[in-house]
Amino acid sequence: MTFAAKIRDWLLANDPALSRLRMAGRVTLTVIASVACLALIHGAGLALPTIAYGLAIILSIEGGIAVRDRLPSDQLKTRLIGGGVSLVCVGLAAALEDYRYISDPMFLVVIACATVGRVYGQRGFAVGMFAFTSYFMGAYLKPSLADLPLAVIGPAIAVVTGHLVRTYLLPDDWRRDLLQSLVAIQGRVGDILMKLAVLSSGATVSDSDRRELRQLEERLKDVVLMAEGFLPRTGDGTIDPEDEAVTGLTMKIFDMHLSAESAIVLSFEALPPFMLVHALIEGEQDMAEKIAASPAVAGDDRVAESARALIWLQKARVALAESIEEGRRDRFRSIPEAAAAPAQARIDFSLKNPVMRSAVQITVASGLAMVFGLMLSRDRWFWAVLTAFLIFTNTKSRGDAAIRALQRSVGTLLGIATGLVLATLIGGYPLLAAPLALLSIFLGFYCLQISYAAMTFFISIVLCLIYGMTGVLTLDLLQLRIEETLIGALAGTVVAFLVFPASTRSTLDLALGRWFDGLRELLSAVRGHEIITLSRSLDAAYREVTLAARPLGTTWSVVTRPGQVRQTLAIFLGATYWARIFARNAVQAGHKPEGDVLSALEDALGNIDALSSRGSECFVVKRKTSRSAGRHLPIFNHGSRVGVEMIGTMLGRLYPAAA
Repeated sequence: MTFAAKIRDWLLANDPALSRLRMAGRVTLTVIASVACLALIHGAGLALPTIAYGLAIILSIEGGIAVRDRLPSDQLKTRLIGGGVSLVCVGLAAALEDYRYISDPMFLVVIACATVGRVYGQRGFAVGMFAFTSYFMGAYLKPSLADLPLAVIGPAIAVVTGHLVRTYLLPDDWRRDLLQSLVAIQGRVGDILMKLAVLSSGATVSDSDRRELRQLEERLKDVVLMAEGFLPRTGDGTIDPEDEAVTGLTMKIFDMHLSAESAIVLSFEALPPFMLVHALIEGEQDMAEKIAASPAVAGDDRVAESARALIWLQKARVALAESIEEGRRDRFRSIPEAAAAPAQARIDFSLKNPVMRSAVQITVASGLAMVFGLMLSRDRWFWAVLTAFLIFTNTKSRGDAAIRALQRSVGTLLGIATGLVLATLIGGYPLLAAPLALLSIFLGFYCLQISYAAMTFFISIVLCLIYGMTGVLTLDLLQLRIEETLIGALAGTVVAFLVFPASTRSTLDLALGRWFDGLRELLSAVRGHEIITLSRSLDAAYREVTLAARPLGTTWSVVTRPGQVRQTLAIFLGATYWARIFARNAVQAGHKPEGDVLSALEDALGNIDALSSRGSECFVVKRKTSRSAGRHLPIFNHGSRVGVEMIGTMLGRLYPAAA
């Protein structure tokens, strides 16, 4: 395999639809194109002020990551509005530069307006980011009023190049991305089968094997959610059950995911025969069915259950493969485009709206960072404000904000240390430093969605290289950068804990409330496609619980180390899994629950009503960690009854004192 092929395989394994690659590519190409256009204009004899370059770069970046409209025309409209707001903010910064007691508070006014504007949705968020970064750039570069007419060229170039890059060079295409994500689902199921084949040949399953299988299942779940996100939806964001093409593909994806989960769960109970797994990997379904029906397999109930789960998985693979071929053949022509977005609901400017509370937090944190940043430096305090502003992005609790502050501080420290070495070695060689800076920009925004610390690390390297190329790099400057970053991180953390604090426990209680509501709705519904939709909603609620619980412990302990949080999340995962098993079997049964199943269902609903009010108590209650003696889980023979009984068992384990 060539090096290029290995790189492509690695990219597809970690970024199935190449969405992160495209976003990083858009940002980098737009920055290159904008700076190149400005350099050509400058070289043609029109001397441009520094602020034109600064605005072009910062708006190229924000245009690539903050503009999230679905249609190119809407994206262009957002960019044009953002460009206009950008010029207004830079004009304010320039006009007030000589009146620092006014210009500094004005920055807080801009921050307040930028964050309050988020109540208007995606466009409000993007325009707000344009406003904040533009005033920041104006206050940092200190342009004169005479520079403003030519400064207009910078945002204009950024708007045009950003639109061209996103619309024509690296466009969005949900049909292409859907196909790639379906192929990735097949690939990740193949990884699970390969692992099961290895385990079957050895006939043992260790704790590390269990963790690896769970990680493979999580990777499958990620790409399943990605694929479903590309499917067209109605105006209210749901899948239309009357649309047979979309509904059929949704069911195939659901069946694939659930059958893979079942194969893993049942393999923990009893490993399937190696020859059966090998036959499925080779695509020999007839041979696999003969092995599953053989006396050696059928005679052992547990092994037979594992074998049936694998046969189910293989049928789901074949069904999904048909859809993949359809996508390759005609790009899913049977699936119509998404409906237009619904009219926006009434805007809520009260403090009951989390967006408004967040706006107050960000403004107060920025003000606090400004005060202490000014005490440290009259010229470089903007870094403290920048940090305080950004650590509240995508956080839901004070614990989230604290983690993000730590990630930014660590990323900055390591990035500056690395950047100092690089800038010292090659800062005097622009032909080396400039491409390395562009590569760091690309890597930084490629990592944005997976690691905030990594993104900060690479952007800090970029700044060091720029300082090196412009001849202003000093140890004192880098030390000041670190100190201002720490001030901003500390200010954001303090405000997150003191101003409208959303504690991790309260955020987790809300997430658990949605999970219990989703479980209750799912168990109460027994109607075809509605059950599948509710099943997906429950799965999404479980993922929200895992995110809300993350600050209770370090991120690594939740994922890979035993502990109270991880043990509790595992129980929620089990309850979610068995609820989905119940949903599938209820659909297949074609009638409402009755007899023992109905009785078990009523007991489970009663337990949900009794336990849901206890919320996050389950994450601190002590419970025994002893392992089950290896109970047989017959999901095929009596799936509905056992499924709902297992839900009750899981709920009892969440709150053992009530069990």
